[in-house]
Amino acid sequence: MADNYLENRYDEFFGPGKKKTVVKRVGQSLDTLLMKNRSHRGYIKNYVVTEEMLRKIVSVNNKIPSACNQQALRFKLVLKDTGSDKVLANIKMGAALPELHLPLPGTEPEAFIIICSTIPENRMLNVDLGISAQSMLLKAVEMGLNGLVIGAFNKENIKNEFSLPYDPMLIVAVGKGAETIQLIDIEEKDDHRYYRHDRVHYVPKVKVEQLILK
Repeated sequence: MADNYLENRYDEFFGPGKKKTVVKRVGQSLDTLLMKNRSHRGYIKNYVVTEEMLRKIVSVNNKIPSACNQQALRFKLVLKDTGSDKVLANIKMGAALPELHLPLPGTEPEAFIIICSTIPENRMLNVDLGISAQSMLLKAVEMGLNGLVIGAFNKENIKNEFSLPYDPMLIVAVGKGAETIQLIDIEEKDDHRYYRHDRVHYVPKVKVEQLILK
């Protein structure tokens, strides 16, 4: 191919001297965000999550899909000075590792998003909850943060402690993760429970080949 062939062809179509547009990838790929989006149960204590950060994370919710477009989810932002201790007193973390009593002292999360619903729980609402929680965690990762979706909590106490007008459905912890987490491939029949060894948190994931039906 002659030198400058592409440039000459470009000039034929668009005219000589026309500015050429170069498209560059901006930000991290989805695969990268997904790999970084691990469930952290321990956080760096001296890293402060601000209300503005939580607002940016919640802002994904008017851009994501909603089953039947019901948009029934509402969000309560909680920081260290607005009641994080009340949240911590009513949640359970690390059910597969009860002997560790997670979070470890000094690694507790201090920022939370309480997800509430304006309607009773149903199948469509559960679809929205999953989409919302995952999207917010991906946004947190994009911002250099980490998080954890918490479903084990005292709903009545949380509702009363924060005078919530709607029932809480899930709680998302947000912070700067202090853990080393690694995915490992497993067979479908293997134990799916996460575990820890030499301060590394291992999360088993079934191989892709076994997820696809033949």
